[in-house]
Amino acid sequence: MSTAARTLTLEWLNAAPAAQSRDALAGVYEHSPWIAEAALAGRPFATLAALKRALVEAVRDAGTDRQLALIRAHPELAGKAMVAKALTAESAGEQGRAGLTECTPAEFARIQQLNADYNAKFGFPFILAVRGPRGTGLVKREIIDTFARRLANPAEFERAECLRQIHRIAEIRLDEKFGAEPALGNRILDWADALAHHSDPGYAERGELTVTYLTDAHRACARQLQHWMRDDCGFDEVHIDAVGNVVGLYHGSNRDAPRLLTGSHYDTVRNGGRYDGRLGIFVPMVCVRELHRAGRRLPFGIEGVAFAEEEGQRYKAVFLGSGALAGHFDPRWLDQTDADGVSMRDAMRRAGLAIDHIAQMKRDPRRYLGFVEVHIEQGPVLAELDAPLGIVTSINGSVRYLCEITGMASHAGTTPMAMRRDAAAAAAELVLYLEQRASQEPHLVGTVGMLAVPNGSINVVPGRCAFSLDIRATTDAVRDACERDVLERLRAICERRGLIFTAEETIRAPAAPSAPEWQARWERAVQSLGLPLVHLPSGAGHDAMKLHEVMPQAMLFQRGLNAGISHNPLEAITNDDTELAVRAFQHLLDGLAQEARSPAA
Repeated sequence: MSTAARTLTLEWLNAAPAAQSRDALAGVYEHSPWIAEAALAGRPFATLAALKRALVEAVRDAGTDRQLALIRAHPELAGKAMVAKALTAESAGEQGRAGLTECTPAEFARIQQLNADYNAKFGFPFILAVRGPRGTGLVKREIIDTFARRLANPAEFERAECLRQIHRIAEIRLDEKFGAEPALGNRILDWADALAHHSDPGYAERGELTVTYLTDAHRACARQLQHWMRDDCGFDEVHIDAVGNVVGLYHGSNRDAPRLLTGSHYDTVRNGGRYDGRLGIFVPMVCVRELHRAGRRLPFGIEGVAFAEEEGQRYKAVFLGSGALAGHFDPRWLDQTDADGVSMRDAMRRAGLAIDHIAQMKRDPRRYLGFVEVHIEQGPVLAELDAPLGIVTSINGSVRYLCEITGMASHAGTTPMAMRRDAAAAAAELVLYLEQRASQEPHLVGTVGMLAVPNGSINVVPGRCAFSLDIRATTDAVRDACERDVLERLRAICERRGLIFTAEETIRAPAAPSAPEWQARWERAVQSLGLPLVHLPSGAGHDAMKLHEVMPQAMLFQRGLNAGISHNPLEAITNDDTELAVRAFQHLLDGLAQEARSPAA
C-alpha cells in the first residue's frame, strides 16, 4: 500500500526511513516539503499533538523569508489557479467544500476585488482555513466577511495570522492522514451551538447572543444544561440551586471522599461569544459522560457547577453563582434593580428560586479536593505562541473607579488657551500617564474604558469629563502601587489646571494565585499530550477567584481564534484544541485517582 493511501500511525512515522516519512506528510503544507523534513528530525513523537507542534516550530524557526515563501505558495481563494484547475488536491477539495467553486458572478467579483486589494496592501495572498473550526467548512458569507475584516489589519499582524491559518489547514490535513477525529471536541462545539440558540429579546432577533441573569433565555439555558447533565452525561444528581446554578454530582466509588469541584458560568455579556464560561462547563460534562459510558467510578466524586451569573450584566453584583458557594452572597444585592426596575429579589421569585436557602449553599472546603476551571484565554498570548493550552499562574487582582473631573465650560473661540479649565484635557493627560505607568512592569495593565464629556458641544471647552479606571496586576502590591501613583497624578493634574475631581471605587478584587500543587497537575496533564508548557496570568476575572477564597484552585486556558478575541461574536475555538482540553482534564482526573489510591494518600 502506498503512503498516499495509508492511514498513518505514529509508530510507522517514527520508524520509517526519512524520505518515506517526509513523503507521507506531503501536501500537509502547500508545496513546502522542507517543513516536514525539519520537523521529522525531532522523531520520535509520542502524540499527534507533538508532531503538529514540531511542524509549527519548524515554520517558526525558519525565518521571515521562508515564512513569506510558505504564504506565497498558497493559492488565492477562488483565484486563477482554481479557475485553471491547477490547485493541489488538498486545496481543491477545501475550496470546493466551502462552495468557492460555485460562486455567483457577484460573489466571484467581490472575492477577486478583495484578492487584488489584499495583495496590493500586503504583497502576499490571503490565507484562510476555509474548513473552519469544525473542519467541515465555512460558508461563503463567513469567508467574504473575514476577508474584508482582515484587510484592516497591520502588515505584521496579518503575516502572523496567515501563518496561524496555514497551521490550522495543516492540522486538519494531518487529522485526515492519521484518521484522527476530535469527537469529544466536536461534542462540546455541538453543545455550545445548541445553547447559543437561547438569547435575550432584542438580541435574539439580530442573531446576537446575550444571556443575562434570570431572563427567559437564561432559565432556558439552565433547563438545557440540567437535561444534558442528567440524561446525556449520566450525572447521578442534578438540580438548580437557590441562585440558579445548575449543579451536577457524579458520585465516586467512595462517597465519603472529598469531591473535585469544577465549572464555570453560562451567562454572557451583551452580544458576546458562545464559549466564554461555557467551555468550562462542557469540558467536565463530557469527561463525566465518558466515565459514565465506560461504567467507571473514580475514588472521589465530581461536582460540576454551571454558575448562573459571573458577568454583572443585569445587576451590579458579580459572581453571584460562585460567590454563593463561597458563602459570600450579600443579601443587600437582592434590592438591586435592573434597567427595567425589576429587583433581584423579584426576579429570583419569578424564577421559582428559594431565596431563603441561599445561605445554605456555602460549601465546606473540607469536603472538597479543590476547584479547577477550564476557560478560553480571552486574549492573544496563546494564539501568538501557537500554543493550544496554557497554565494559569494567577488571576489578576483588580480595582476599578468611576471618576469625574470638573472645570469650567466656556466658549471654544473666545477663551485663551492659558485661561482654560478644560476637564477633558486633564483626563487625556491622565490616560496617557496610566498607559505609561502600567507599561513599566510585566503583567500590570491599566485601562480607561469609558470616557465622556456630558452634554458636550463642538464649540465649548469641556467643563466636565467622566471616565473609568481599571487597574489589574498579578499581585495586589503591584496593583496598589499603580493605583496610588495614578490617583496622585490625577490630584496633581487637577491642582495644576485649577480643576476638582471625584473618584469612586466600585470594585476591588484580590489577586488569586494558583495553588502550586494544582498548577503542577495541569502541567503534567499538558505535558502528557506532548505540548509545551506555557504559563500566563489571567487578566480577566473568573469564578475561580471566588472559590480561591475558600479552597485551592487552578485554571487551564484554551487558545481562541481571531487573536483570542472574546466578549465578541468573533469568539471562536477549534475542535482540535477543545479535544486537547478534554484530554488534559481526563489526565488530571486520572492523576487524582492515582493519588487517592496510593499508600501515601
